[in-house]
Amino acid sequence: MNLFERLKADAAPQWADYTEHEFVRQLGDGTLPLECFKHYLVQDYLFLIQFARAYALGIYKSPTVADMRNSLEGVKAILDVELELHIELCGSWGMPREEIESAPEDTPTMAYTRFVLDAGMAGDLLDLQAALAPCVIGYAEIGARLVREGRAVDSNPYRRWIEEYSSDAYQVLARDFAAWMDATADHVLTESRYPRVLSLFEKASRLESDFWQMGLNAK
Repeated sequence: MNLFERLKADAAPQWADYTEHEFVRQLGDGTLPLECFKHYLVQDYLFLIQFARAYALGIYKSPTVADMRNSLEGVKAILDVELELHIELCGSWGMPREEIESAPEDTPTMAYTRFVLDAGMAGDLLDLQAALAPCVIGYAEIGARLVREGRAVDSNPYRRWIEEYSSDAYQVLARDFAAWMDATADHVLTESRYPRVLSLFEKASRLESDFWQMGLNAK
């Protein structure tokens, strides 16, 4: 069992609340109100800006050049791929980049992003990875599950989102992140330290649930 699978098993209630949230169910069904998805997507864009900064912090916290390159790939994936997906979707509603970037951060967005940055600032690379993992790997799990369930149909207005996070490219990114976290853990994780890493993972998972709920509350 790799570190991510161990964390996921030990944080099972928090993980289920996050990955099986009502927001996810409605998104998969295509019944999520558009205003909820719009609010989520704008806030997720703002979230990803801070997430890119967290990956950039990972460069500073990296003990090896290989780790620095992994952190850099995370920054590039956000700036070159994920943010552009959000611009594409928001643009289809007539919302330009400038309007998205000038939107105010909602409280759950601030809480989650500052938590991740603080975890990285206060700890080492493994602490940062534990705080990043629920987002990075969780979206891959959700996207893959929705495809298996047949949710990425033409009639689903959120098919583009599902296709992005179920794509081969994103699935590889998530697997690579889990392997990277394992490699870090091989060098620094001890059993006495594990509860702290688990606590970070649990908190990040709870904050993911709060992020979905923020979207639902927008209706």
